[in-house]
Amino acid sequence: MAHSIEDRVNTLVQEKIADREDLFVVDVKMHSNGKLEVLVDGDQGISIQDCAAISRHVGFHLEEEDTIQHAYRLEVSSPGIDRPLNTVRQYRKNIGRTVEVSLQDGGTVSGKLVEVAEESIIIVEKIKEKGKKAVEQQRMIPLGNITTIKVLISFK
Repeated sequence: MAHSIEDRVNTLVQEKIADREDLFVVDVKMHSNGKLEVLVDGDQGISIQDCAAISRHVGFHLEEEDTIQHAYRLEVSSPGIDRPLNTVRQYRKNIGRTVEVSLQDGGTVSGKLVEVAEESIIIVEKIKEKGKKAVEQQRMIPLGNITTIKVLISFK
């Protein structure tokens, strides 16, 4: 049942943002605690007004259609900086930022995200050997080898 709610909400959001090339859906999730979470982002970020408009559109249609039989809270927001990126479009938006990439083999790599292609990303990592100056090295990582990518926030 939960999947049909998520699919319906995804469709409603897509309808609402159809005229906005810069906006895209990141995730729709119905949590067991009744929170219906809709994460939307934009190539240049997303405003509170956009989130509110999407929320009104989705909420109105869910009520009209009586889609959800139990109490729920609809939350429309942009993914927090601490959320892993999960679409290629989000990867592209974060080119130039430092990311931490978790790999299928359990390892992690961090560096500056410099390129996003269809099948892979390229990061520049700093390799520091004892007693030597750090060298920057480009590393291509196939998308299939990635479990998660998170933006690292620097407070320097």
